[in-house]
Amino acid sequence: MERIYLNNDWLFAFNYQSEETVPVRIPHTVKETPFNYFSEEEYQTVSRYEKIIFAPDEWREKKIVLNFEGVAHSCKVFLNGEIIRTSKCGYTAFCVDIDEKLKFGENNELVVIVDSRESLNAPPFGNVIDYMTYGGIYRDVYLEIGSKTYISDVFAKPRANGDITSEIRVLGDVSSDMKIYQSIVDNGGVYLLGYTDVNLDVTINGSYNFDAVAWDIDNPKLYTLRTELYHGDTLLDTHEMRIGFRDVEFRKDGFYLNGKKLKLRGLNRHQSYPYVGYAMPRSMQEMDADILKYELGLNLVRTSHYPQSHHFINRCDEIGLLVFTEIPGWQYIGDEEWQERAVKNTKAMVCQYRNHPSIIIWGVRINESQDNDALYIKTNEIAHSLDPTRQTGGVRNFRFSRLLEDVYTYNDFIHDGKKPGCEPKINITSNRQKGYMITEYCGHMFPTKSFDCEEHRVEHALRHARVLNAVASHHDIAGSSGWCMADYNTHKDFGSGDRICYHGVLDMFRNPKLAAAVYASQGNSPVLEISSSMDIGEHPACIKGDIWAFTNADSLRVYKNDKFITEYSSVNNNSFRYLPHSPMLIDDFVGDLTEKERKLKPRQAKLLRTILNYIARYGYGSLPPHILLKAAECILFYGMKINDIVNLYMKHSGDWGGKSTVYRFEAIKNGEVVKTVTKTPMTKAQLYAEAYKTTLTDGDSYDVGAVRIKAVDENGNTLIYSNEAVTLTTCGPIEIIGPSVISLSGGMTGTYVKTVGKSGEATLTIRSQNMGEVNIHFTVNKDN
Repeated sequence: MERIYLNNDWLFAFNYQSEETVPVRIPHTVKETPFNYFSEEEYQTVSRYEKIIFAPDEWREKKIVLNFEGVAHSCKVFLNGEIIRTSKCGYTAFCVDIDEKLKFGENNELVVIVDSRESLNAPPFGNVIDYMTYGGIYRDVYLEIGSKTYISDVFAKPRANGDITSEIRVLGDVSSDMKIYQSIVDNGGVYLLGYTDVNLDVTINGSYNFDAVAWDIDNPKLYTLRTELYHGDTLLDTHEMRIGFRDVEFRKDGFYLNGKKLKLRGLNRHQSYPYVGYAMPRSMQEMDADILKYELGLNLVRTSHYPQSHHFINRCDEIGLLVFTEIPGWQYIGDEEWQERAVKNTKAMVCQYRNHPSIIIWGVRINESQDNDALYIKTNEIAHSLDPTRQTGGVRNFRFSRLLEDVYTYNDFIHDGKKPGCEPKINITSNRQKGYMITEYCGHMFPTKSFDCEEHRVEHALRHARVLNAVASHHDIAGSSGWCMADYNTHKDFGSGDRICYHGVLDMFRNPKLAAAVYASQGNSPVLEISSSMDIGEHPACIKGDIWAFTNADSLRVYKNDKFITEYSSVNNNSFRYLPHSPMLIDDFVGDLTEKERKLKPRQAKLLRTILNYIARYGYGSLPPHILLKAAECILFYGMKINDIVNLYMKHSGDWGGKSTVYRFEAIKNGEVVKTVTKTPMTKAQLYAEAYKTTLTDGDSYDVGAVRIKAVDENGNTLIYSNEAVTLTTCGPIEIIGPSVISLSGGMTGTYVKTVGKSGEATLTIRSQNMGEVNIHFTVNKDN
């Protein structure tokens, strides 16, 4: 069927009874909100959307289906004054046949009344929720137009060995002389799989074999499956979708993709953004998937706590990012009507998302809810009956729950900085013969702002590293997804009082915190992040403490004032030995400098090296016996004085009261320097900004460009404590989403620009009173 998008040219009224309207485009939020410090009540309203649809005469003999991908959260759809559909789920799509309702050759009035109040008796509502739910028609709206007899659904079951079975549903006037043909389309070639008659029950099962390349996280090969419906020689309808040939299975000893064991490493994602909540178009959905895969080096994302945009999942299909998706809800289970809605949501989720190869498991419990056999027997049965190719899980936060699903999925928050990174599987699951996966960790246990002190930010990163290391050490844990990808706005009952949960490894604009480097360093792109600014005044008593390098290099070379100090190997840290790339502890700021400069004897130099490095990390207020003994040996056997040791400390480790020190860190891979970080007291602050993409396309909807902004020194290091105000102005066919004056937070911020229905060249100018300005140029194309 032909698809015609209806995202443009809507009128909107925040109060559904108001006669005052404003023009809007879809995706749309009922209320743009501040970055923080706002009430969830601001977007809770009953609003109205209006659109005129002209139905040409040539549509008279066509099947016409109106589709809404996502309306938050309950709505009634009217066509020419008649109610034609209601929906009570804001996270799954719904559709309605309108070919019998349209006036052909005339304008038709489409009205949608949207209820975004959180008093609704439907998931996830009924109690408190730790994320905001926003409102509006926030995903695509479109018409599908085609033959009265048409292919309404295809469920393909491709296997890694090339076998494929399809279930096809045909609706309309079905006759015995109709046939279904299926083909694989790849790189311009068309390969006929087979054909079959259309039976009266209109469900077709055909099993074919195709010499396919398996879909994998490193080679996410996609094919187009074309299904054609013929009546004699007449083509009635064509249905095309992308598929991937792969096998997924959680076993008692872990997760297997195409028969090979794979340790899952991921994060949870909310689909929200600053100012506009859920309402972002395809480009921003794709950006998040790219960040997870390429910037953070992950192989998994959990779509917490609801199904998310097909644009996001499509991108996961394209780049090989595995997905755990689940039904809407958070802890609370309501009455019989509420539970029936949860069952319907399960059916909608599975039917609408089951052709995505990236999805590996269905979450069929309300997140962190208590056991409810009557409800969860139903959700499991529905998921298995509608999709026998995938297993089910249900996210819990307590041990030995009733396990009706195939996989025990558990939120393990045991790690508090001292306790183990995770619990063994045997301590949690009620059935050790089934698969086991950790679905959340960290998060609220140690919320971290990008502007927190260095010690706090370092501990945040190390906690993520400790959990990842612990999970990697257990062969029977399939993997984990940490809480969470990015900070998000939340209700008054949660967060830091400013309506933000600072649980992410990224801030809300997707700027990385230090913890992001823990994940990025497990990937393939060169990574080197040093945990410290090397400014001693940042630390209590000017004691640097432990300094870490997060890198995926083979080794790390450290230089001080261009003099080589030492080289660290990627395999010399037993604290994180199960990680592919363990953090490196930088604990030597002396090397052989004292030996070279003062011509010390080897034993004396070794003693001094240990003493000076200990004082640099822990101070000299209370030295332990083994350090005191080494100092005594230097005094008694080598004729040194206390002042000699103090002077050496001040010169080689203390960095106090002397000339500025320049530290250079070089990441070495295969003998080559692949990344360099230089740390020295800043002398120049400057603005830096980068756009996710600079070519925007205005067409079926507006397009959005995300811009990340930060203050950096002359070496590119983020100036964490800069809260400078910046102003934003545009020139050309774009406009700013959100305010035009913003402040850095943790030295970072961001903005979004969107297209306005015209083509041409455009510029975003970012100005700071003290750091100058940056111009980002965009090319806007118009796709008609």
